[in-house]
Amino acid sequence: MHQTNLTGESAEYVTAREELRHAEIELMRHRERVADLRRRLPPGPVVDDYVFEEGPADLHAGDAPTRTVRLSELFTRPGRDLVIYQFMYGKQQTQPCPMCTMWIDGFNGIAPHVAQNVDFAVVAAAELPVLRAHARNRQWTNLRLLSAGASTFKYDLGSEDAEGNQDSTVSVFTRDSNGSVHHFYSVHPRMSDDIDQRGIDLLSPVWHVLDLTPQGRDDWFPALSY
Repeated sequence: MHQTNLTGESAEYVTAREELRHAEIELMRHRERVADLRRRLPPGPVVDDYVFEEGPADLHAGDAPTRTVRLSELFTRPGRDLVIYQFMYGKQQTQPCPMCTMWIDGFNGIAPHVAQNVDFAVVAAAELPVLRAHARNRQWTNLRLLSAGASTFKYDLGSEDAEGNQDSTVSVFTRDSNGSVHHFYSVHPRMSDDIDQRGIDLLSPVWHVLDLTPQGRDDWFPALSY
């Protein structure tokens, strides 16, 4: 199949584009192999039924009431999995992470689609009023936002160190027929010593749009405002 109907493409261009097309096909097939390996992970360990803080979307500093919700209560019905994005905000991370904010901007847009299949929440160490204020500023109207500042959730899942420094992490949980919650999968941006910021790129289309262009990503980094 021809990629375009444009005239004037050089033989060099056509050859290079065909090589790229085959590489794109192989990349797609490799992504599917990785997804299959992920799906076939054996059952993970049972985790604590962590307690989070939750409040209304218009919560301001000092307002009440808030409520507590357990990890097991984030599953809205049987047979659904739970995905949690762990936001770099709170404790030593006194300002919201711009990269995380970009990802969560995207999650807010697709949340109604994701909700047809799985439960999804965003968890931060930041105090709930502060977290909600940032959410209002970003117009995150479709997301369940929780504070884990009083629990060891982020530390236990590897997105917080003993000093309170934050990292972003995506974690997936399942719930068995007895109601116990199991950790299924977690991934961090830092995949190894030589891969610092690429581990969850697939969760944001921004990088993939930039990768389509001749300039690519270059040294661009997201900001909280432009």
